[in-house]
Amino acid sequence: MAFTSKQFMKKNIDLSIIIVNFNTSEVLNSCLRSIYQGQLNKSNFEIIVVDNNSKDDSVRLIPKTYPEVILINNKKNEGFATANNQAVKKISGDFILFLNPDTQLNEDTLPTMLNFMKENSDVGVATCRVNLVSGNIDDACHRGFPTPWNAFCHFSGLSTIFPASKIFNGYHLGYSDLNKIHEIDSCAGAFMMVRKKVGDQIDWFDEDYFWYGEDLDFCYRVKKNKWKIMFVPDVTIIHYKGVSSGIKKHSRNLSLADRKIQLVSTKARFEVMRIFYEKHYQDKYPGWLRTLVTSGIRGKQYLTLLKYR
Repeated sequence: MAFTSKQFMKKNIDLSIIIVNFNTSEVLNSCLRSIYQGQLNKSNFEIIVVDNNSKDDSVRLIPKTYPEVILINNKKNEGFATANNQAVKKISGDFILFLNPDTQLNEDTLPTMLNFMKENSDVGVATCRVNLVSGNIDDACHRGFPTPWNAFCHFSGLSTIFPASKIFNGYHLGYSDLNKIHEIDSCAGAFMMVRKKVGDQIDWFDEDYFWYGEDLDFCYRVKKNKWKIMFVPDVTIIHYKGVSSGIKKHSRNLSLADRKIQLVSTKARFEVMRIFYEKHYQDKYPGWLRTLVTSGIRGKQYLTLLKYR
């Protein structure tokens, strides 16, 4: 059961911003501040925050500091996909931005991306360049689909040896010019701007994914329905990445995640690989390859989980 902070009323706006939050009040505050300090007119967007039963100050922060933000307060952690789907039912805009709380936007990010979507009617999803705190690109925002070959090249290290190769680095499309606007297979839910009629067409997020993978699955279905997904490096955001899960070294100092949450998050990373393969690739490849892929996933998961023992 979710509690909503105020009555929803349909508004005459272009953009609905949806943020799913879990124990990230500090970075959520910075994220919201960066949105309101941006160049997009405040009368032209709404923000919906879905809180997944945070134990920090997140739920108190919203009504106190940002009373105009609509808060959906879940009494348990519903997961990323379910929480986004909750908010989608309440939106007013023709465009939706799915945004992580551990992001910080530049002043021109929202108007630039919104104008791009309005001017390109064949685009279903678009992302800006998402940078990590180091200044390097968050490679999850610029991805190819994880076919067995792409996944093998990525996890075997071939993509690192041949980063600009179409053959060996299809996982992150390393052969693309990151300074130019171009089509990609998939972007990250950290910053994903979606045309509402496209989301309605594919029935939004697949709730079989609890944590991770739902953005990749979403993009796969968007492309399957003949819509373009575009990478627009004209504007950027900063993604602290991993604050909710606590499994990224560069953001661990910002995270409240304990060992239990880190373990759940790590297991979820590998579970989504199995789910995605079974949903989209199982019927495209022979049985022996499925066995090989699932064995590889189990092996990688085992090695990763060793550090939690």
